[in-house]
Amino acid sequence: MSTFAVAITKNELTTQLNTKGHMGLVDEPVEIGGLDKGPTPYDLLCGSLASCTSITLRLYANRKELDVSRIRVQVNFAREYKEDCAACNDGPKKVDVFERIISLEGGLTDEQKQRMLEIANMCPVHITLEAQAEIETKLA
Repeated sequence: MSTFAVAITKNELTTQLNTKGHMGLVDEPVEIGGLDKGPTPYDLLCGSLASCTSITLRLYANRKELDVSRIRVQVNFAREYKEDCAACNDGPKKVDVFERIISLEGGLTDEQKQRMLEIANMCPVHITLEAQAEIETKLA
């Protein structure tokens, strides 16, 4: 189980993040009231998907002894209106869209590259984002 402790002061949006002894700042851009001292919560979410994808691909490539010298994963996030959304009962609805762009360097065949794309879809964060998660909120 992952645990994050977050602290925020009265008049700032800057958040101090502490997980397993690793610390960092999370903030919002100046134009919406933050101080831009760190990545936004959505930046972290995109980073989680990108890093989990690259780790999953590296583990697979190493296990299969594939010639992969570098793996790059870029994730972009947007909320888009989907006209033909199957879950949209009342017309167009904004849907969260993660665009993941994977670059593989090395001596891979087209078949190996295609398999790597399949493996990318098996990364645990990808699976979590596509699943219907439950959030239990409690007061301390």
